[in-house]
Amino acid sequence: MLWIKNGRLVDPKSQTDKICDICVERDRIAGITPAGTAEAKHREQDEVIDGAGLIVAPGLIDVHVHFRDPGFTYKEDVETGAAAAAAGGYTTVICMANTKPVVDNEETLRYLREKAEKMPVHVLNTAAITKGFEGRELTDMIGLKALGAVGFTDDGVPIKDTAVVLEAMKMAKALDVPLSFHEEDPALIGSFGVNQGPVSVAVGVEGAPAAAEDVLVARDCALALNSGAAVNIQHISSKNSVDIVRAMKALGGRIYAEATPQHFSLTEEAVLEKGTLAKVNPPIRTETDREAIIQGLKDGTIDFIATDHAPHSSEEKAKDMKSAPSGMIGLETALALAITHLVKPGHMSLSHLLEKLTTNPADLYHLDAGYIAVGGKADMVVFSEDESWTVESFRSKSSNSPFIGEKLQGKVKYTICNGKIVYSDSEI
Repeated sequence: MLWIKNGRLVDPKSQTDKICDICVERDRIAGITPAGTAEAKHREQDEVIDGAGLIVAPGLIDVHVHFRDPGFTYKEDVETGAAAAAAGGYTTVICMANTKPVVDNEETLRYLREKAEKMPVHVLNTAAITKGFEGRELTDMIGLKALGAVGFTDDGVPIKDTAVVLEAMKMAKALDVPLSFHEEDPALIGSFGVNQGPVSVAVGVEGAPAAAEDVLVARDCALALNSGAAVNIQHISSKNSVDIVRAMKALGGRIYAEATPQHFSLTEEAVLEKGTLAKVNPPIRTETDREAIIQGLKDGTIDFIATDHAPHSSEEKAKDMKSAPSGMIGLETALALAITHLVKPGHMSLSHLLEKLTTNPADLYHLDAGYIAVGGKADMVVFSEDESWTVESFRSKSSNSPFIGEKLQGKVKYTICNGKIVYSDSEI
C-alpha cells in the first residue's frame, strides 16, 4: 500500500479542500480518512509520503503535447516525453498527430499505442483529420477511433477548405469525439512565430497578425454552432479570438478553448530578450491580449491550460529568427507558471486553476480521470504551492524554454500514476 499522510486534498470535481490521509492499494484509492489515520494503520512495508504542507490534487491532464515519435526522435520520444510529463505532475497527456509519418493510418497509430502501454503515465493519441494533413480528404475516422484515437486534429496546419471542416465536424459529432484546430490563416501571415508589430520590425521579420487567428476562430466556431460538434480552439492568443469564443459559447456551441502558460505569462517583448526561444505559433502577443486570456480563464471562456509542449534541438533554435522552428517545451514548468501568474496574483483560486488542468480536459475526452475519490484511479500530483525554484534543467530531451533562469513558485514533489510513484523531486 501507499499512504499520503496529512496532505491538503484539493479536488475540484467534488469541491473538496481538506487535510486528510489517502490510502492507495494497487492502482486505486482505497480510502480518504481523517489526518492521523495513516500513523495508526500503515504497515512497516507500506510506502508513506509525508504530505504536511503540500497539496494533493488529481494528476494533471494535458490535451496538447508533441512527443515527436515517430520521425523526429532527436527532439523527443515517447519515453522522454513521458518522463517530462511525470516531472511536471502530469499523469495523462494527449499527443498530436503531426509526426512523420502523420498519424493518419492504422500502422502508425498501432505503433504509438503499443509504445504507450509501456509508459509510466497515460499517453493518449489523436489522429489526423485529413490524410497527410493536406486538408482535402478525411482520414478513416471510424477505424482510427476504434484503434484508440481519442480525438482528431491537423494541429500545426489549418484546414483551408470550409466544406472539409464541416464534413469532419459532422463525422466527429457522430463518433462523439472532439476536433482540435490550429487557427492561423497562412494567407495573412508574413512570417510565423512573432507577433506582427513593433517587435517583429525590431527583429527583422514580417510577423503574424492576430487577424490570421481571428478569422479562422470565427469560421470554426460558426461551423461548430451549425454542426453541433465538440470543437477545441487550440492555444488561443488573441483578445478578439477570446471574445469570439465567448460570444459563440453564449449562442450554444460546443466550443472549448485552451491557453498555454506562455500566452498568459509573457508578452511579445519576450522575443527581444529570449530570441527564438520565445518564437511560437501562434505568437505571444501584447499585454492587452495576455490580460484577455487571463480574463477568459477566469470567466470560463477558456476551458483548459495546455502546454503545446513542442521540443526542438538547440541547433534548430540557434538559427536566425525567420529560419528557426516555432515552439517551446512546457510540461515541466506549466503548473509553476500557472501558480506564479494566475494563483499568486489573485486571478483565480487553486481549485479553479486545477479545473483547467484536470476536470475540464477529462470531461471533453470522456476520461475516467481528473478527480480523487475512493475507488477511483490513483493518479495524483503532490506539490508545494509556495516553494520557489529556478528553472534550470529538464527531463525532456530538449531544453528550448524561454523560462530558463526564471524563479517560479509551485514545485512538484511527487507524481503518482496507477498507484505508483513515477516521479519524486528527491531523485533529481
